[in-house]
Amino acid sequence: MKRNRASTTLTIISVVTLCMGLASATYAENNGRCSSANVAGKWAYTYTGTIILPTAAVPVATVGSFTLDTHGNFTATQNRSVGGVYAQETVTGTVTVNADCTATLNANVYQSGQLVRTAVIDLVFDNNRQHLRAIFQSAALPDGTNLPVVITIDGLRLFRGDGD
Repeated sequence: MKRNRASTTLTIISVVTLCMGLASATYAENNGRCSSANVAGKWAYTYTGTIILPTAAVPVATVGSFTLDTHGNFTATQNRSVGGVYAQETVTGTVTVNADCTATLNANVYQSGQLVRTAVIDLVFDNNRQHLRAIFQSAALPDGTNLPVVITIDGLRLFRGDGD
């Protein structure tokens, strides 16, 4: 009887220890810390705002999707309208993700394979890394001409990692 009780106690202690280890691993994954690995995946987004030209403020709107890999590489396709002029664009770049779930995207935007602008965008991942908000820090033409902009982004994760 004592042997059976000792065996049962040992089994219970082992199960509790295993559960505590799994709980710690789950907590470490979900405690709000961000990394390129845990924000990687397929995302959908919209952005709206204004480009401020010397002659007038011009409205801009975009809808698109992007993939972010575990190394911070970014690729996107987007459809945009600037002052009512529509175009399809591709975007490549890198995202530097901080542990506090802020990030910086350095983007190169192309139309028909030609670089048309670059941008630096500040991001924040929220809702347990399922949602993002962002604002353009800067935008520039290929010749370096600054484009003053007021543009915000709203995004939602579609799939984690490689589409799982």
